[in-house]
Formats: sequence, structure tokens, C-alpha cells
Amino acid sequence: EATEPQGQVIQEAVDAYTEQTGVKVDLQFKGRTGNREALQPALDGGTQIDIFDEDIDRVNGMYGKYLLDLEDLAKENDYEATANAGLMAACRDAGGGTLKTIPYQPNVFAFFYNKDLFEENGWKVPTTWQEFTTLCDEIKQSGTLPLYLGFKDTWTCLAPWNALAVGLTDSDTCNQVNMGNATFEEAYSPVADKIRTLLDYAEDNPYAYSYNDACTAFARGESAMYTIGSYAIPQIKSVNPDMNIGSFTFPANDNEADNVLNSGIDLQFSVMKACKNKEAAYEVLEYLYSDETIQTYLDDQGGIACKDGDFAIPDTLEDMQEYIKDNRMSDYQDHHYPSEMSVDAMIQTYLLDTGDNAKEKFLKKFDSDWKRYNRDLIREVQDYQKEQEDAK
Repeated sequence: EATEPQGQVIQEAVDAYTEQTGVKVDLQFKGRTGNREALQPALDGGTQIDIFDEDIDRVNGMYGKYLLDLEDLAKENDYEATANAGLMAACRDAGGGTLKTIPYQPNVFAFFYNKDLFEENGWKVPTTWQEFTTLCDEIKQSGTLPLYLGFKDTWTCLAPWNALAVGLTDSDTCNQVNMGNATFEEAYSPVADKIRTLLDYAEDNPYAYSYNDACTAFARGESAMYTIGSYAIPQIKSVNPDMNIGSFTFPANDNEADNVLNSGIDLQFSVMKACKNKEAAYEVLEYLYSDETIQTYLDDQGGIACKDGDFAIPDTLEDMQEYIKDNRMSDYQDHHYPSEMSVDAMIQTYLLDTGDNAKEKFLKKFDSDWKRYNRDLIREVQDYQKEQEDAK
């Protein structure tokens, strides 16, 4: 809702733009769930919307036909000169080769921990999976809850899933499956095992607690750690402004050198084809993408800058700066999942299933649903692969 920290900081930026230019902007911040529930009916009903933001794949997949090509905007502002090349490439890839979204806020999925609790108890930040489970056992034995998950909102299941997947599988796993060189049943087996292990250290029945519940519980010291995206930090701080939060990359592997920081685009802006004043919309975006506005946003929201420049890394992400500087990062794998698969709900269903064959059912369904919803793409990839082999 508009009262969420992210909504407030964007509203403040828009208000500053109006004060400087005299141009009034009607901003409606619906929040993560509200945006998804309200946007499609608004578009179908012909509501005039000029600019909006959403998840990168939902924007380009579900709403792509409504979006304006933004290549001219990027060219006119020489955006390529300062923009993060990887983020721009991800946007073009999601847009089928065309820039339909401009990246604004990359987030990281990781573990956030209560620094004061760690210091008081002498707990050390883990760098391997073995160190992590040993730490969780130690925290549990002390009488403190190691983790909070808050899996009532199914999308939160993707936070640990993505963070594990980038460390335990190849970055091109989805493409390898499309080429017929891999299966999810094999590639995601360790991911499925380790996300289930998290349940041993989390709150009872995490499916009863929402994202907001989890943020509040962690802020109040009810758990030592919380696995979520960096977008949650302002929400946590709204409950406990003085909380001393640290972070560490998901220690998915037995060797720290194999760990990868999960980072991707959480917020990006698009302009609608139906926009009646494209130039005015562009001017708003140009203001939002100014260095001063971006730094203000980062100071409030955390995360990583979407462009090159002298932007400070937030204190809460300081522990991960070596990964960021060395570019030991990989995009969310769920950015490749068709929205029709509802992978977040699949993961929740798997975790709720206590049967002996739960993992087998889950991963077989993952493979079968992937083939069902990616039939055309798989055919294109394999036809192209055959053409390349025949040309040799």
C-alpha cells in the first residue's frame, strides 16, 4: 500500500519533481499484491495508466503488448553509458530483444541477521552449508528461533529457492533443459533438499504467517535470521528503526568459493503505448533516474544502484560487498519461469507434502509443466541447435 516504505520514498521523489517543475503526477502505489490484483483489470477496463512498475517477467510477459519501446528514451539520455550493462541485457532479454522496461532497483536475496544477537552469543556468520546448519543447531539449542520464513504469501517461497538455486545449479540451467541436455529433476534435487532443511529451523507452520508477519517477527527479535530480499529491510526498519541488521550470501555449498549472490531486478519502470504524453512521462523517468534521486532511494530502501556512479553500498549489505564488487552474482532463476507455472505455489505445496515421494512428485511436475508451458520455446531452441550442428 501507499504506506509501505517503498511507496513513501517514491511518493517523496514525485512530490519533489512536482515542486521543481509544477507538473502534477498522480501516483498510486498498490504494493506487491495489490499491483498484481489491480493492474490487469485496470488495463482491461481502459483505465489511463502512463507509467507502471512490476516484476520484470510479469511486465514483459503478461503486459508486454501494452508497453512502449523505450530504446529511444535510452538513446536520447545516453543511458547505456552509465547503466549497469547486465541489468539492461536482462531487460532486453525479458522483452524479446526490445527494451520495454528500464531497470531501477536491483535487489539481493540473502540471509539477514540480527547483529546484536550474533554478537551477544558469539555466533559466527557461516560461509558453507555445514557451518550454516551447525550454526542453526547452536542457535536452536540456545532457545532462540534460528529462522523466520513467513510462507503464507507463496511468493516468499522464491526467496530461499532462488538463493539456493544460483549457488547449486548452473546459471543457464533453464536453457540446458530447453536444449534437452538436463532435467530439473536432476538439477534441482539438491535445491529441493536444502530448502526443506530450512523448515527444521523455522517457526512452526510457516504457511500461517505472511511476509509482513515475518518482517515484524524478525524486527522484534523473534528469530536470529530471515531469508528474504533486500527490499524487506525498510519494512523491517519501520517496525524497529534501530535494529542492527547484517547480511550474508546464502551459504549453499560446502566450499565458500562456490557460493553465488542472488541479485536481480525487483523494480523497473515501463511506459504504456496508450500514454497520451510520452514526452512528459519520459521527463518523470529522467528525474527518477538522476543520481541524486537514486541515492535518496538507496539511502531509504537499500539495494544496489542500477547505474554506474559513486553510490554508497548500504550498511546492511556491507558484508556482501566483495561479492558485489567481484560480480559473483547471478539473476533469479524464477525470472525464466513462465508465470503460468506458478512455481511459488508449487514450492509451497512441495514443502507442505510430508510424503516419502514428495520431492519426486514435485520435480517431475516441474519438468512436465515446464514442457507444457514452454513448448514453443523448446522447439525453437532445439531447431536452432540442430541448424547449428548441420552447418558444421
